[in-house]
This record gives sequence, C-alpha cells and structure tokens, in this order.
Amino acid sequence: KADCITLHPYMGYDSIEPFVVPDVSKGCFVLCKTSNPSSNDFETLSLQSGELLYENVARKCEEWNKATNNIGLVVGATDVEALSRSRKAAPNLWILAPGVGFQGGNLEAAADAGLMSNGLGLLVPVSRGISRAKDPKSAAEELRAVLNSVRVKKQQKEKEKKGDSQVAIEDHQIEFFRLALQCGVLKFGSFTLKSGRVSPYFFNAGLFSSGSALTSLAKCYAETIVRSGIEFQVLFGPAYKGIPLASIISVALKINHNVDVDVAYNRKEAKDHGEGGELVGAPVKGKTILIVDDVITAGTAIRESMELLAREGAKVVGVSIALDRQEKANEETNQSAIQVVQKEFGIKVCSIAGLEHLLSFLKNSPDFSADANVFSSVSKYREKYGSY
Repeated sequence: KADCITLHPYMGYDSIEPFVVPDVSKGCFVLCKTSNPSSNDFETLSLQSGELLYENVARKCEEWNKATNNIGLVVGATDVEALSRSRKAAPNLWILAPGVGFQGGNLEAAADAGLMSNGLGLLVPVSRGISRAKDPKSAAEELRAVLNSVRVKKQQKEKEKKGDSQVAIEDHQIEFFRLALQCGVLKFGSFTLKSGRVSPYFFNAGLFSSGSALTSLAKCYAETIVRSGIEFQVLFGPAYKGIPLASIISVALKINHNVDVDVAYNRKEAKDHGEGGELVGAPVKGKTILIVDDVITAGTAIRESMELLAREGAKVVGVSIALDRQEKANEETNQSAIQVVQKEFGIKVCSIAGLEHLLSFLKNSPDFSADANVFSSVSKYREKYGSY
C-alpha cells in the first residue's frame, strides 16, 4: 500500500517495469548516484559515450518516464556535482536527495544544483537533523526557509531568462512607491553609492518627514510585518532612524491590525545617570524582538543591534525594512547583504518591497510607462548587480 518505492536499475528496464507500469499513480525512485562511500566503485565509471554511469542511468530514466510519468531518481545531497549532472541529464524528473543534516549535505548548494528551473523537482528528506535538534520546530523552519529561498531565486532566473522579470505587486507596495516618489525619498538619475557603484535610483528614507507621510509609511510596514508571520513581543528601533520607525509602526499595528506590542530603542552612548544604560523603553530580557530599520546596506547596524540585544538577554527573531535593493553585497558573492544577515543569524528579514517590485511598478505605472529609459536603466542595473 506504499505510495513510493526505491528501485535498482542494474538489470535494466525489465527489472523495474513490474513496479512502474501496473499503477502509474505510484512513484518509483531509481537509485542513480548514492552517497555511500563505495558508490564510486560502479556509479562513476566512464562509458564510451563520455558520460558517467550514473548520468546514463539518469538519461535512461528520463526516457522511460515519458510513458508513465512516475519515475524519479535518488541522488545523494552530499554530492552537489552529481546532483547538477543528474539534473542536466534528466531535466524533468523529480529527485529524492537524502543526506542533508547529520550526513553533512549542504541544503542550499544541493537545492541550487538539484531543483528544476521552475523551482520544483526536489524532495529533501531530513530526519535526524530535525528530530535530534535542540529545537526541532526551529530546525525544520530554518531548512524550509533555505529551500524556499533557493526556489524563489530559480524561478526569478527563469522569468528573467524568458524576458519576464515582473512579479506580482500588492496594493501596499504600490502605495509605498507612490509615497516615496511624492516625498522625494525615491529618485531616478545617476547616483554614486558608497560601494562605488553608479545606481540609476536613490532611496533616502529620511525624507519621510511629515505626519501624513509617516502615517502612510507605518501602515505599509505594519501590513508587511503581519503578512510575514513573524511572531514577536517587542519592536526595536536602532538609533537613529529606527527610533521613530519603531514608534509609528507600533501605532499602525494596533490601529490597523489590533496587534499590541512593546517598543524599545538604544542610545548611541550609554547614560550614566537617571535610569542609565543603553536601552530605553520596554524591557527586552527574555523577550522576542523584531528589529525595524529603513534599509540594510552592509548589515553593520543589524549586527550591532544583535550584539546589544544578546547582551540584554533578548532573542531577535526577525528584521523589517522598507526597501530591499536585492543586489550583491560585494563582487565576491552573489548574495545580498540581507541574504547574508539571514544566513548568518538564522532570522527572517521582511521588506515592504524589493527591487523586483520596483521594476514591476515602473513597468505598469502610468507615470513611468511612457519613460522606457527609467525602466531600462533600473533593469540593467538589476542584471549587473542583482543577487540570487
């Protein structure tokens, strides 16, 4: 009554046909490249065609699957190269990839190598890595977040490859961009950034400087935070921009979503009189914290906040920002500063909007639809410096 079975292809199609053909609703995963130490005795033998034996198995399974559509492969997640080559040989097959967790497989690398271009096609079983973790729920959620992150990157690359880089844009994101343009927060032109890159747009959240603008901005933040699903007890605003942000966002959460949270922030210099200390506002010891800021450029402010809050006995569970530039942190990596922060601290970062949303806004907004130069320049910048 099992739904799936693993099969050995050594004797060819005759040996697996009795399992594949009678009930095509049942899945059959064929051993392709396993992770046991002696697998290379046979599985990596070179054939006259120039391919390795396991690549031939993958290609054959791709052919066999055309008739029944219920055949997959087993490829160990510990061998990223084998996953990549198996995916190339069998672009349409689902791959069962054991080995993440106690066996040492790197989930991010395995997913990047084994997923189809549409972000599907990979099953990653993890047992001891979750069941023996100090916090199994958190361990499972972290693994899911890593896998989904790679899936999104794959899907985005495929869209850009097809010339369709647009993503769905929500009402609060449209409101955010319109507000940013109205306040002069978002500008287009030629701007030299601290990194030395010449950007076609510039974002200065300090120009959200009126009561009406801050009210609208807080509403966008609150909507983003609620949608993120991050559960927390205290909003923390790093000095200086984070202080008013934490205050107005807490009000918007209460008014618009009936979510009542505490607020805290830090001083740039510790106070040695009065109540003293570095922190002001709600106590943070033993509490879960969401840090709010305008952007993450290098991640320095976030790291400083993480260290400060750790000293105070608090647990940071996430970060919320206004705009994710979605560009490489430096030339040595394809990851953005936000992705580096997420990976380094194992926390979620949610943004009101990202560069991909800005591109969709520019393409569909009546204000910019006639100005192809703005869209083109931002799109080219994304292609050159975009993170994946």
